Amino acid sequence: MSIRYDNRVVIITGAGGGLGREHALQFAARGARVVVNDFGGAVDGVGGSSEPAERVAAEIIAAGGEAIAHGANVTNPDHVADMVAQAMAKWGRVDILINNAGILRDASFGKTTPDSFRAVTDVHLLGSAFCSLAVWPHMRAAGFGRIVMTSSSSGIYGNFGQANYASAKMGVVGLMNVLHLEGAKNNIRVNTLVPAAATRMTENLTPPAIQALMKTSSVTPAVLFMANDDAPSRVILAAGSGGYSRVYVVESEGIFLPADQQTPEAIAANFDAICDKAVLHEYGDVGGQTIKFLKKAAADAGVDLKLSSGQ
Repeated sequence: MSIRYDNRVVIITGAGGGLGREHALQFAARGARVVVNDFGGAVDGVGGSSEPAERVAAEIIAAGGEAIAHGANVTNPDHVADMVAQAMAKWGRVDILINNAGILRDASFGKTTPDSFRAVTDVHLLGSAFCSLAVWPHMRAAGFGRIVMTSSSSGIYGNFGQANYASAKMGVVGLMNVLHLEGAKNNIRVNTLVPAAATRMTENLTPPAIQALMKTSSVTPAVLFMANDDAPSRVILAAGSGGYSRVYVVESEGIFLPADQQTPEAIAANFDAICDKAVLHEYGDVGGQTIKFLKKAAADAGVDLKLSSGQ
């Protein structure tokens, strides 16, 4: 199977360098029309210039592709609306959104300021939400859409000094979960990338020998897969250095405690059983966990509630 994007229009945020630039070039090489977005600020989000986006767009055009540049700040809904309007005016459609824009303001939690927490969350989480919201009506009307969020192992597993970044990066997983459910009837599929790549955001965090193994070109194939016509939905796909794996959020089977045992002491006494990994569940929506608990309670009470997922 050859994955192509002929006539598809893709918006890629933060595409003036690093992973975003690689995404833009590889989408264009497979036939996509690309909106190269980049606010052009520094790693910490300060400043701004349309030059990085214009440079990548020019690179695509020079190679025979189609692209336009846009310097929207993804935290500004008006900027984002203008970007989407320009894509619609030029090509009449927006098929794919890659939420890639990001900044870093690392500090241990005790040294983190409210402003730095807000700035990082605004770009990663609200920026992803605002861009998704702007393309949503066009995707619904077309009966087709592909959205890829960009998370991080810092959010899923934690990383010292990145409380703001990790919070935002786990937040986009929650955003994916809901958009997957709400977009399904209109063939809008939403997935999340967990990349490990050498970019200007990581150059001061890892030594050169490791950076050399973490090529952005190894990560972009995962995005190309998650945005194609036959893509899955609600998948968290990790990619880095040629390795690819799926991240799951699962829950143990747990236990049931009768009413007279529902105490913190009983939880402490049964904590090993609660944590037992012998049976793990991956739920498709919020109802799965609730139904599991209700079935146990109903069985204890001798009541048949005839519950099933979705009720």
